[in-house]
Amino acid sequence: MRTLGNVIWFIFGGLFMAIIYYLLGALLCITIIGIPFGLQAFKVGNFVLWPMGKEIDLKFEKHPIANILWAIFFGWELMISSFVLGVSYCITIIGIPFGLQWFKLGFLALFPFGSNLK
Repeated sequence: MRTLGNVIWFIFGGLFMAIIYYLLGALLCITIIGIPFGLQAFKVGNFVLWPMGKEIDLKFEKHPIANILWAIFFGWELMISSFVLGVSYCITIIGIPFGLQWFKLGFLALFPFGSNLK
């Protein structure tokens, strides 16, 4: 079931969002200061491709300053867009598992520094 869910996710939005995160990461890696932020965007992009069956271990206290900077400049927009997509998917019964993945992604998009993907 997890593989089927990942394939459906990939087709209906996962690939598009991963490309957005990869482009954001590439733009951030152009500057020396943006490299840590770009690497986090790549990490979130990898999660967006195949989120079913993965767990996120959020560790805000590992890098609080970096997480706050990320949340101010990028995180809140990415979190809101993920939550809006999550609500729109949860309107139908069939979309509930995908909506829950968007909610999980929203928390990762808000505080990616120090988080582990299992």
